[in-house]
Amino acid sequence: MSKINIEGRVYPMSGDDEQEEMNFFLEIERIEDYRFKVDFDKESMGEIITDETEEVGGHEEGPNPGRLLAASTLNCLMASLTFCLKKKRVDLGDLEGKIEGTIQRVDGRLRITQLNAEIRPEVDDDDKEKLEKCIEMFEDYCIVTQSIRNGIEVNVDVEV
Repeated sequence: MSKINIEGRVYPMSGDDEQEEMNFFLEIERIEDYRFKVDFDKESMGEIITDETEEVGGHEEGPNPGRLLAASTLNCLMASLTFCLKKKRVDLGDLEGKIEGTIQRVDGRLRITQLNAEIRPEVDDDDKEKLEKCIEMFEDYCIVTQSIRNGIEVNVDVEV
């Protein structure tokens, strides 16, 4: 059985749903208006500033949550494809991608209703068959994409 080591903890990669649960944390603090500081709870990861678009009163001094969701999705897809190609010993050249998000009103509220990702891997002609095999399976291993597709339980507690 294959295993993956994440932050010193080993997890089986057999598809066994009864594997150990893994948690991650981050903290967010409002700076001003719609500007927030996101602290990823690891010294090496630092922090980023997010902000909303001008249409909703922000100053666009950082990505908004919708763009972060799209970036997370595309990044995860590209990382999953990279992982598969490395496992198949494919020499991956350039890897580029872009993603387009669609926002629509659903029941009167704005929602991200679609994400369209385009990924452009560069591999040698000798590795095209291995690339095709990875294309068939890499999405299944993308944590973010599959979590969005299956729905994520979100529990909210507002302390007053």
